Amino acid sequence: MPPKPRAKSDALAGEAGARALDAEASARWGLDPFALVEAAGRACAEVFLRSDLAGGGEAGNREFTVFAGSGNNAADALVMLRALILGGHAEPGSCSVFIAKMPGDERTPLSQATLTIRKLGVSVMAWDARKSNLTARPETGKPRVIIDGIAGTGLDGPLRGIALEMAEAVNALSRGSNEPGLSRPTVVSIDMPSGAFDGWRPGMPIVSASGTLAIEPRKLCVYSPAIRPHAGAILPVGGIFPPELLDKYRDAELLSWESASAWIRPVPNTAHKYGRGLVEIRAGSLGAAGAARLASLGAQAAGAGLVRLLVDPAVHAVLAPACSGVMVDASADTSGDDPNEGRFPPAAALLGPGWGRGEARMRILESYLPLEASGLPLILDADAIALAKDTVFNGNAILTPHVGEFASCADLPKEEILADPLRVLRSFAEKRKATVLLKSHVMYVASPDGRIGVIDGMNPALATGGSGDVLAGFCAAIAARNALEGGFDGYVCACAAAALLVRSAEAEGVAGRFVDPQELTRAAAAIAGGAWIRRTQ
Repeated sequence: MPPKPRAKSDALAGEAGARALDAEASARWGLDPFALVEAAGRACAEVFLRSDLAGGGEAGNREFTVFAGSGNNAADALVMLRALILGGHAEPGSCSVFIAKMPGDERTPLSQATLTIRKLGVSVMAWDARKSNLTARPETGKPRVIIDGIAGTGLDGPLRGIALEMAEAVNALSRGSNEPGLSRPTVVSIDMPSGAFDGWRPGMPIVSASGTLAIEPRKLCVYSPAIRPHAGAILPVGGIFPPELLDKYRDAELLSWESASAWIRPVPNTAHKYGRGLVEIRAGSLGAAGAARLASLGAQAAGAGLVRLLVDPAVHAVLAPACSGVMVDASADTSGDDPNEGRFPPAAALLGPGWGRGEARMRILESYLPLEASGLPLILDADAIALAKDTVFNGNAILTPHVGEFASCADLPKEEILADPLRVLRSFAEKRKATVLLKSHVMYVASPDGRIGVIDGMNPALATGGSGDVLAGFCAAIAARNALEGGFDGYVCACAAAALLVRSAEAEGVAGRFVDPQELTRAAAAIAGGAWIRRTQ
C-alpha cells in the first residue's frame, strides 16, 4: 500500500472504493444510506448557497428543476431541494422534479425524499420524453437552476434508456433555446456529472455541468483530463464520513499549493548558496535558446542557490547576458564519462528543454545515468524524455512529459491517457522506477511506489510555450534542496512543483490575462519565498 500522505490533502476514490466506503460506513459506523443521503443532501444545499453558482439572488428568487434517476444520487438531489425550500431559498411552486420512475411503497432514501418533496407541494413527474413533459414545468421567469441527480457511482457503463434521455434533455436545456422561458440555466451536478464513471471514454454521453457538488470522497474519474471540463466548477462537499474512512479508501490525493508546499522544509536562516542546492541544467539549442533561459529562471524562482547552465557554444553568446545570476558554460557538447569532472557536483540535474535529440545528446544523457543510480535527482523534460524512452531508472528520476510526449514514450493513444491517466501512469512509473509528472489541464504525479497526486489546473494561461520549461526548473530546484535535506522523494518534489506552477498562474498581476512564461517565474519567486523563507528577528 502507498504510504499515507504527510500533509493535509483531499481523498480521491475510484468508484469501487467509494462503494466499499459506503458499505463500511453502514456496517461498522452506523451510517446507513438514509443517514448518508440526509447528510449529503443538506451539505450540498449549504455549499451551493455559498457558491457563485447560486448567483447571489434573493431567497426564493430561483426556479429549481431536479432530474432524478433511481438511486441514492437522486435522493441526494431531492434532499438538497428540500433543504433549499425549508430554508426559504426556494418556493415549492417554482420547483419541479422529473424522476426516472416513481418509487413504490418500499422504504428507500429515494422514496422517502420523494414523499416529502410532494408533501411540500413540488410538482413531481415520472419521466416520459415522448410527452415532452419538460414543458409542464412552472414558467416563473426566475433564474433557472437544474440539479442533475440522474446517475452516480452505481453506473457500470454508458448511460442508456431513460437516464440517457434525461441527460440529453439537460444538455439541450443548458445550451439554451429560442423558446420563451427556456433561457440557458445553471446546471449543478450532484457528486459527478451524470454519465461519468471509471471507464468513461470521449464520445460517451455525459452531462455538461456549470458546477459539480463533489461529495467526499471526491470521485477520481471527475479529475480525469477527459471528464474534467464537463464538471465545471468543482465545489467540495465534506463532513459526511469519518476521516479515517476517507484515508482508508483513497486511491489518489488532490493537492493544493498549501498541502504540497508543506512537504518541503523551509530554507534554514543559516543557509548558503550550496546549501540551497546547485542545479545543473543542460538545455537549449539553435532556435530554442529560450527554453534554457526559462528553465534556469524557474530553478531560481523555486529556490535554487545556484544554477549552472551548460549550453552549446552556438547559443552561449545569446544566453550568457540574458541569464542574470546563472553560470552559463559553453561546454554542453562534451560527453565524457563523468559530466562533472572538475566541477562542483550538482545537487540535482535537469536535461532536455529545447535540447535536441542527436547522438551527442544521447551520450550526455547516458553519462548521467550512473549518477542517478547513485542518488542524484535527475529531471528529464522534452527531448531528454524521448531519448530515455526505454530507460529503467533507479527511483531518482522525475519525468515531466505532456500528454503527447507520454503517449509516444508509453506507446499508448493520447485518448486513453486522457481518459484513464491513473492506471497507465501507475504502471509506467512502477516499471520505469521513475516519478512521472503528466502535464495537462489537470496534472497527475505518479510515484514508483504507487502514490498518485492530482493537481487541478484548468487555467488556459498555462497553455503557452515555455510553461513546461519553467515547471522543469521548479522540479530541479525543489529536488536539489530535498536531496540535500537527507532524503530525496521525487513524488513530493514533483507535486510541489506542479502546485507552484498552478498557483503562480493564479497570482495577482498574472491571473486573467495571457502572459510571457517568465512572468510565471516572478510570481513563483514570491509564492515560494513566502512558503519556504522563514526570517527571525
